[in-house]
Amino acid sequence: MAEALVRDLRAELDEGGLRGSFLVRDLRSGAELGIDPDREYPMASLVKVPLAAATLERIRRGELDAATQLEVAPGRVTTPGPTGLTRFHHPARVALGDLLYLSTSLSDGTAADVLFGLTPPAEVTRMLGEWGLGGIAVRHLLRDLVETPAERFDPGEADLAHALAIGASTAGRGHRLPQLDVTRANSASARALLSLLQALWTPSKIDRSVAGGVRELMANNLIRHRLTPDFASDAARWSSKTGTLLNLRHEMGVVEHADGGVFAVVALTESRVPAVLQPEAEVLMARVARALRDKVRGG
Repeated sequence: MAEALVRDLRAELDEGGLRGSFLVRDLRSGAELGIDPDREYPMASLVKVPLAAATLERIRRGELDAATQLEVAPGRVTTPGPTGLTRFHHPARVALGDLLYLSTSLSDGTAADVLFGLTPPAEVTRMLGEWGLGGIAVRHLLRDLVETPAERFDPGEADLAHALAIGASTAGRGHRLPQLDVTRANSASARALLSLLQALWTPSKIDRSVAGGVRELMANNLIRHRLTPDFASDAARWSSKTGTLLNLRHEMGVVEHADGGVFAVVALTESRVPAVLQPEAEVLMARVARALRDKVRGG
């Protein structure tokens, strides 16, 4: 029966112009169900979750001080999407701990790159390895995500950048755009990212205070238009992080139900539709993720 559901959901995704890597796991029982969960995708802003964990661990060790004030240059981004310091036009002084909030909860790329200046991508990958979390490659800064063809075309031609993103991939998951090439971009599969969520919600190798700090940052996520409508309610707490880049739309999170159920959800998708705004894609990926969760929950 689970196989039939996966087959039907895969067909729904295809009909809606999407392909994806999905995985849902009951963090209490370990039961799980997914669609191509080992397929790698560029992570986009999902990389800010391992960055937050690495930064909080270094604060715990005393290598960094959350109260340290840092000078942040303006991002000067004018295209739609980026938030926070990334849209500032003047320098600002911000405490390291507040940069963590801006980076993770507001998905502020400029704040994230200041944190990467303290803990470079290679070091974040190394720390993930210390925690036994393989399959997550952190390779570059967030500013690379705002240096794509989308920033070179006029706003009315943004669909051309999406058409290039869709048409320039290779069968081996390479891409003419380095940000979309899984061998060069920050990349992971749904399974690898779910392992990170599991480590944060049921910590053993990650310090409990560090895991709790990341969970709180994800609970305060302000970007809540994608999976949130299908997972948050008065009886459920949804903590998550989104990632968006050209034709990629992702979200990873954990829903904690009042009855004690805890489910981790990862949805990584790519669209074949050359359009910037695709509310139907957001609805579809949420519906697929919810159907998988409902099946896992129902047994």
